[in-house]
Amino acid sequence: MTLTPPVFLAPLAGITDLPFRTLVAGFGAGLVVSEMVASQELVTARPSAKARARLELGLGCARTAVQLAGREPHWMAEAARMAEAQGARLIDINMGCPAKKVVNGYSGSALLRDLDHALRLIDAVVGAVKVPVTLKTRLGWDDDLMNAPDLAVRAEAAGAQMITIHGRTRCQFYKGRADWAAIRRVKEAVKIPVVANGDITDSRAAGRALALSGADGVMIGRGAQGRPWLLAQVGADLFSSARPQVPEGAALGDLVAGHYEAMLSFYGADLGLRTARKHLGWYCDAAGTASALRQELLTLADPAAVLRRLPCAFDERLAA
Repeated sequence: MTLTPPVFLAPLAGITDLPFRTLVAGFGAGLVVSEMVASQELVTARPSAKARARLELGLGCARTAVQLAGREPHWMAEAARMAEAQGARLIDINMGCPAKKVVNGYSGSALLRDLDHALRLIDAVVGAVKVPVTLKTRLGWDDDLMNAPDLAVRAEAAGAQMITIHGRTRCQFYKGRADWAAIRRVKEAVKIPVVANGDITDSRAAGRALALSGADGVMIGRGAQGRPWLLAQVGADLFSSARPQVPEGAALGDLVAGHYEAMLSFYGADLGLRTARKHLGWYCDAAGTASALRQELLTLADPAAVLRRLPCAFDERLAA
């Protein structure tokens, strides 16, 4: 399976839902990854988990990995089978989430402290599906346990086909700067593709991350907020893929309105209104929308009123 360009959307809780993934994939990202899905919750049909893993046929689905988290091999395997049946092209295993709720459940980056158990999960998922299985993790638990190369070697032997490394330890959370150079030790330890992640916000940062890490590709998370075309831009700058048409003015207003309506349809009017506000804020920040108009958009309680005011936020002629 070839992922071109090797510029991927990172899984972001509450952000990389189906509407946003579809939008990013439409611009030309090589891969988009779902929000982290708790494996047992998916299998037992908890609605929120099903929504996070939801796929639809078409471009977005063709380039989508579903990311699973959990601590029990049985539930991980069953969830992987479900995601594959729904159309996931890859299954990604989360072994990097630093959140206390996840770590206290012995999932996410907690698995860096028990590589034997981490391998039991990888074995279970690889044995359950035919699609490629990948892994996302961190450099290690803390500065005294930088064991990502060891995990990568064992994961490769177990059948994992790609590994993404966030250039921080778990104990760093998101503080400091991602250490892209430290990712090189993982790249040198395995033959499977290695992807660099962390603090990659534009083409210059992506190029620097690739040079320091020796990685085969990059994964972008927060940098895409308010700029769903960013991944395609990086792909064009670094990998000679097709350059996207970046929307401005009225075209940007149309894009934001389309994204907003897709979120209302996906979540329902009430939840969609609230969930979409963070995206509206990021779009306004990226476009330099006047603060008063930005605040108005984020506090309106009627979706129809939001849609009426959106053109003014991105078209200077209307704003004037």
